[in-house]
Amino acid sequence: MRGQPRVLYNTADIEIWPQGLLRARGNHDARTLARARHVLRRKRDGRYLAADLAGGVLPLVERLPREPGIADALDLLDALHAAPPADARDFVREPGELPLNRLHERLEDLGLDADGYAARTGLDLVPEPARLALAGFDRYRRPLWLVEPAARAWDHLRRAAAADGIVLEAISGYRSHDYQLGIFRRKLDRGQSVGEILAVNAAPGFSEHHSGLALDLSTPGEPPAEESFEATAAFAWLQARAPALGFHMSYPRDNPHGIVYEPWHWRFDTCSKE
Repeated sequence: MRGQPRVLYNTADIEIWPQGLLRARGNHDARTLARARHVLRRKRDGRYLAADLAGGVLPLVERLPREPGIADALDLLDALHAAPPADARDFVREPGELPLNRLHERLEDLGLDADGYAARTGLDLVPEPARLALAGFDRYRRPLWLVEPAARAWDHLRRAAAADGIVLEAISGYRSHDYQLGIFRRKLDRGQSVGEILAVNAAPGFSEHHSGLALDLSTPGEPPAEESFEATAAFAWLQARAPALGFHMSYPRDNPHGIVYEPWHWRFDTCSKE
């Protein structure tokens, strides 16, 4: 975690990715992405919308001006170019939060009552951070995004484990509301009921992953997000050492939120000393 972190800038509908982290989806994409300072990506489906080049913004879709949220994203891009590097570093350390954009209406479309779900589970709606720092890469070589204090803490946790002969792998970190909504839609399309999905997945907007503070962890040879993780040396190490490094398991057995036991899910406490 040396120097200025690489940053994902977030708006309600669009993410602004830094250079060199998104995979090209064809030869034309490869040439454009290689020259781009930033890439604007639609959160709903991951579509690349525009490339921020030295000569200006190059649209990657037709009718870019009609894209929902594009004005906010372009305004933010202009602000980034206007900010000196020192100001950009300060900008990252105060991540801020996005408004809970249309979330109640989108939950209603899935047949979910946000207020009733919150009262029943004791979970709160979780705003997305306006900025996230690159915290390395997950098991699948995908960029791992966390808010900057959590990214530093994850680096400390991973290094401390390695010093004790334990290899920790991140399976996932930050997830947007749109990502979680997509999980629900796909499971509903496969015939699962809302109740069945909620036994395994927090409702969109209520997942700790939205905060950029939570990680799903595993270790080599262990399948992701399986209860069998609790039998590994990595889990035993986490139980013994992670709390002192600011991480806590969010969903132990018989937790009051009604979420299944998740020995792989750990959250950084921002009140902890790094």
